[in-house]
Amino acid sequence: MNSVFDFLANAVFVFSVIFIWVMILYQFVLTVGGFLWRLKVEKAHPGGSEAALPTVSILIPARNEERVIGGLIERIGEFEYPREKLEIIVINDGSTDRTGEILEDLARRDGRIKVLEIPSGESGRGKAAALNRGLTASSHEVLAVYDADNIPERDSLKKLCRALASDARLAGVTGKFRAYNKDKNLLTKLINLETVAFQWIVQAGRWFFFKIAFLPGTNFVLLRSAVVEAGGWDEEALSEDSELTLRLYRNRRLIKFLPSSETLEQEPESLKTWIRQRTRWARGNNYLIAKHAKGIFRSKRNPMAIEILNFLYLYYFFMFAILFSDVLFILSLFKLVHLRVIGPYVELWALAFLLFILEVFVAMSFEREDSPRTLAVAVLAYFFYTKLWVFVVLKGLFEDAILGRKRVWIKTERVEVDARMLRRESGLITSEDQ
Repeated sequence: MNSVFDFLANAVFVFSVIFIWVMILYQFVLTVGGFLWRLKVEKAHPGGSEAALPTVSILIPARNEERVIGGLIERIGEFEYPREKLEIIVINDGSTDRTGEILEDLARRDGRIKVLEIPSGESGRGKAAALNRGLTASSHEVLAVYDADNIPERDSLKKLCRALASDARLAGVTGKFRAYNKDKNLLTKLINLETVAFQWIVQAGRWFFFKIAFLPGTNFVLLRSAVVEAGGWDEEALSEDSELTLRLYRNRRLIKFLPSSETLEQEPESLKTWIRQRTRWARGNNYLIAKHAKGIFRSKRNPMAIEILNFLYLYYFFMFAILFSDVLFILSLFKLVHLRVIGPYVELWALAFLLFILEVFVAMSFEREDSPRTLAVAVLAYFFYTKLWVFVVLKGLFEDAILGRKRVWIKTERVEVDARMLRRESGLITSEDQ
């Protein structure tokens, strides 16, 4: 019996190493693509007159956002964009705090602001439902979406719209986001590392090689006609913007990644909030896979086949490979299993670790954050933060496949804006600091 168990353990170990290294090499290739895309973007200087800029409906879903909504609206008022070409639609999704009062006051001062009130009996159905309300109420040719906690750069919308207008193949353009509260605690430092690396490696690399980029949830623009053609946002999806991305690509439209358009956002500052948010993402991706995987090979030229396969690989094969390899390593330490597979596995592990650090450092250098402190955070991310992701993926899979729990969109909790931290990160002076 022990010999059979050892045989299975050794087989699982070998396959785990293979699955992990396939993802490592894929990420390395994307890192090269991200570097090349950054060089290309730096040389590009898109211009054009303000008269050529499209009209834009800015959609802002808001549910209990009293702590942050004022800062976003204030910043939109400072946009380097023709005022007459903007309408600001805030969807107040049954807020029970002072969000409604704040929005009423802001709307009295700026006639471009339109507040859509979702009655309490119909509220709380999620961001997708709120965005669909905004889509119905919108009247301009381009939609822009910002989360309520954002502080976009003043030229962010202009850059997105100019890029959108420059290429008829595009259904949308997405910018970059950074955490303004990255220095709050260790968790926010780890999240900042993750988000910067994701954007400069995965988003930039996929766009450079495959002309694929995903809507991240904020700081992006879309052609209204393309969204209507796709059927709007899927209200069953917990990762609604990723799901919409798949349908836009299925309709042969592209979404471009433009890192020069930037917004600051607030990241979770507690582990409990992070787990709730990431579990929603994991369950949202389970839904995407279940909904779209069966149709990826129906068309010979389906650009989303790559991404659906990537989702399948990342959320099942890769995460389980990490889990199994860690479990087998611990069992072998206690002599409960005997790994006898011949190979340079220690060297492979060391090389995987070094590649991870290299890729992260390349991405962080683009934001001028390649410091010794970042190195320490990257090491912690490799050994601990990635394991948290394994836990979240397993939790999401358990809730979907075992418990069959109903999908409910859970809003990420906000904290009070730290004005000094925000000033230090962006140079922004808010009205609270005047």
